[in-house]
Amino acid sequence: MAEYTSETVTRTIRRWIVPAAEPWGAAAAEIGKAWAVAERAYRQHHGLRDEESVPDNALRFHVGDDATIVIEFQTEAATS
Repeated sequence: MAEYTSETVTRTIRRWIVPAAEPWGAAAAEIGKAWAVAERAYRQHHGLRDEESVPDNALRFHVGDDATIVIEFQTEAATS
């Protein structure tokens, strides 16, 4: 008889989307605001205090499909 286990994983992606329409692109101030809020959400989710470092690869920045810049982080949780 075969022996195995299985699991279901739920992935949550948190995103902050900043308009970056041409010809000007995204304003640095708007990127900074979104970055700060995303980092705060990451810290809260992972229980990090303000004096603790956020890992270098915690937040990802992507070019969106519709003239946007997307800042995101992902979490996973095993469910039964």
